Amino acid sequence: MSAHPEIPRNYGGLDPQHSSLETSRIVLLPVPYDRTASYMKGTAKGPEAIVDASRYMELYDDEIDAEPYTIGIHTAPPVSGNDDPPEVMTRKVQEATARYLDKGKMPVVIGGEHSVAVGAIMACHKKHPKLSVIQFDAHGDLRSTYEGSEFSHACAMHHFAGRLPTLQLGIRSISREERDLIREKRLMVIPARDFIARPQTALEAVDRLTDEIYLTIDVDYFDPAIMPATGTPEPGGPGWYETLAFIREVCRRKRLVGFDVNELRPLGDDVAPDFLAAKLIYKIIGYRFFADGRRD
Repeated sequence: MSAHPEIPRNYGGLDPQHSSLETSRIVLLPVPYDRTASYMKGTAKGPEAIVDASRYMELYDDEIDAEPYTIGIHTAPPVSGNDDPPEVMTRKVQEATARYLDKGKMPVVIGGEHSVAVGAIMACHKKHPKLSVIQFDAHGDLRSTYEGSEFSHACAMHHFAGRLPTLQLGIRSISREERDLIREKRLMVIPARDFIARPQTALEAVDRLTDEIYLTIDVDYFDPAIMPATGTPEPGGPGWYETLAFIREVCRRKRLVGFDVNELRPLGDDVAPDFLAAKLIYKIIGYRFFADGRRD
């Protein structure tokens, strides 16, 4: 998408007052990586597409009657790239996330494929030992290895499931191996059909998690009717409003310490999915810092 040169090339198109590292509460970490993608590549272009789309958002959020950008959103330089093996990319993301956590910032990682989440979650878990993870995804991502790597996108949640509290939401495509692990570890997994039929089921599961939460959002969680721009689409996903209502309630009940949005595979002139991903990030920031009386 062509962009007006006068709009700053950062998330939200923000002026220096609201985008400098020193003054920002949020640090956006782009990870343009899709080296382990197993079906359709192209998610390495996701971070740039999200930032581009975000420059045309209205920065006032009418739902919460606030302007979330006023807490400051700094767009960091890209971390890693396809020249790095997945284990090197994971280490770089972990180190960068930890660096910003130590500065008191909240990290928001944008991918790239889902493997970019692993290093970010590792860093957040080290900073917050009682961390829980909520995964929004069409797929389990619970394989121990895939195509020779334990750092593949298909293994993103295997690093954490059974080791810290997790809730997997929107799942509708798993292998038999993953099903066995879910049963063995008694993992909390709510398929898309159950979430759509009764969202309260997911909130009851949230109440069983610890107080500090990390969200990892693979955009193929959404129904492909509104999110076709992903390398591994699955029919039958949840929609926009029920997902936002759930995230808002999570932010009300728990303390969000970080999140990522990944697996956007831009489709050229069809920029609606890019805008969805950009807006999703902004909505979550708003819920975390402004909704329901919060001003922390």
